[in-house]
Amino acid sequence: MKNILTSIIFILAFSSLFSQEVNGLIVSSDNQFKVVKVWGTHEERGYAVGYLLADGIDDLFSNYLLPAFGSFYTTARNLMATDAHIKIDSIYIYEAMAMADGINETGLMSMEIDYIDVLLANSFLDFQNFLGKGLGLDNGCSSLISWGTATTETDLNGKSVMSRHLDWDDQPVIIRNQVMIIHFPEEENEQPWLLIGFAGQMSVLSGFNQSGVAIMQHMLSNESTGASPNKSYEPVWFSMRKAIEIDDYNNDGFNNCLDINSVINENLNGYANSYIITGVASSTNIDDDKIATIIEIAPAIPYITTRNTDYEDGIPNQNLYAANSSIARNNQLNYCTRYNAVMANIGSGTLIGTQENWELMLNYSSSCGFGGYGNIQFMQYVPENNYLKLAYHTIGGVQACENIPIVYDTQELFEMVTVVTSPKLKSKINVYPNPAATQVSVYIPDETIDEVLTVFNSSGVLVKTQIARKGENKIDISHLLPGNYFIRLRNSELKARFVIN
Repeated sequence: MKNILTSIIFILAFSSLFSQEVNGLIVSSDNQFKVVKVWGTHEERGYAVGYLLADGIDDLFSNYLLPAFGSFYTTARNLMATDAHIKIDSIYIYEAMAMADGINETGLMSMEIDYIDVLLANSFLDFQNFLGKGLGLDNGCSSLISWGTATTETDLNGKSVMSRHLDWDDQPVIIRNQVMIIHFPEEENEQPWLLIGFAGQMSVLSGFNQSGVAIMQHMLSNESTGASPNKSYEPVWFSMRKAIEIDDYNNDGFNNCLDINSVINENLNGYANSYIITGVASSTNIDDDKIATIIEIAPAIPYITTRNTDYEDGIPNQNLYAANSSIARNNQLNYCTRYNAVMANIGSGTLIGTQENWELMLNYSSSCGFGGYGNIQFMQYVPENNYLKLAYHTIGGVQACENIPIVYDTQELFEMVTVVTSPKLKSKINVYPNPAATQVSVYIPDETIDEVLTVFNSSGVLVKTQIARKGENKIDISHLLPGNYFIRLRNSELKARFVIN
């Protein structure tokens, strides 16, 4: 499943003389939150996300991401260009390329971006330790999961529930570009899933799948160990996506929290930054570790520490709570103000229904409960009831925890739309064979005037030029080193993508 970045990938971004539909639709939109549905292959979904959300992506790049990185942006791009430091599965690399194509083709970007920009935007939390610079991009967050005896004799009747705060920088550019993106994959081993985050996201900060497995990310703030070079860290948001996108990731016949644990535990060197991952699944799974999980991860030993009800964490019964400090990792029991407040007010940890779970988080774990700010999203998910409640920060300074939430039926969210779209004509050059080894053929359409073919490596360095003729053009690639390459016709928008192995 994994073809990592430096696996001899010969990439040429492509398009062809056929009608291609944008496989996506903006279902709803207001001044700060859009709901989008996309379908098809990874590349088709990536293109659709880029095309439909290009204006918001440009806003976030120009007014948030680039200012935060500043002069470190080039260094971050160079780190992203090799899997020695950061590794990303090839399917996501291709999807990022298609997303960049979709963004650029709208003409709405103030700069032309490539797949490295897209991947970096989806991995920026992982780069702070590498860069040795606080980028001001940390999120806070907290989660409360209740199930079994904790929810018995309530409206939940033993079912599982998770409420979650996303606390972040409340800059207007963040608030006006919030999204829910619902994916309908074409690939056989994948399932419908959604993310709740920001324009340009293809990775997961908060999300769940049609099988009822949800996953959320927090920062682990009391761990300050820096990332080490040459560890091939997987960006945490891509790990999280795999956990809910792949159908039954650990192949045990079920979709549950063990799929989350399996993905995280594959990363033997931990992660480039310190995080807490929380997850919930349907209570029909019976066992606690299948219904709920909290994982504390860091770039230092112990890299991965999993916590469940068998660990004495101060929260009674079948409840799990996480904020931003280590509890089980090195047995630190690092209780913060919010953790202590939840402990003090959860009582015996019983009779926690849907509203009680929400109110515990609202009153004792949110910035609203402590007179703070930066509560961007406040959500609650009940897998077995197909229930999602979501409040989000709105323009004008009203936090999510102060706003009236919207209730969604997740069965309706996971209904495919029936839509007739106007095809976008895209001219392209065809490249074959795919994959290639020592030579690649590039077919130039008859209507294209004679041009010069140019080949660039992943750093943007021109490595080869060749006169292009109408019809077939053979290019010798035997002298090129393994890595990423791009080909295009000079003075033309025609370009192509290809894989060498």
